[in-house]
Amino acid sequence: MKYRAQDIDDDYIFGNGIADFLIDSAEAVAQAILTRLRLWVGEWFLDTSEGTPYEQAVLGTNKMNSIEPAIRDRILETEGVESIEEFQLVWDSQARRIEIIAEVNTIYGPAPLNGVL
Repeated sequence: MKYRAQDIDDDYIFGNGIADFLIDSAEAVAQAILTRLRLWVGEWFLDTSEGTPYEQAVLGTNKMNSIEPAIRDRILETEGVESIEEFQLVWDSQARRIEIIAEVNTIYGPAPLNGVL
């Protein structure tokens, strides 16, 4: 697995050749997970069926029971993920954001997962 590294603002890193990539590592899988979670269904023009079903399963009233399964499924479908060991969603309705705090087992070892969706 090869993934271009991102900086703290989630911008791609350029200018350092191969050092700008995460290669065959748990960190690469963690970044792939966050990237996949931040993609909404219908957002990618090459495959509009790809993405996290935010409008269908996450956003809106009375969807608290469908949020966690939708996000867990998306994580488990990510290449390199074997299992989810720890999982917590922090829902901030005032700021209208979800923070994910998790630990996943990958084919490269354990990976912490922390990010705002």
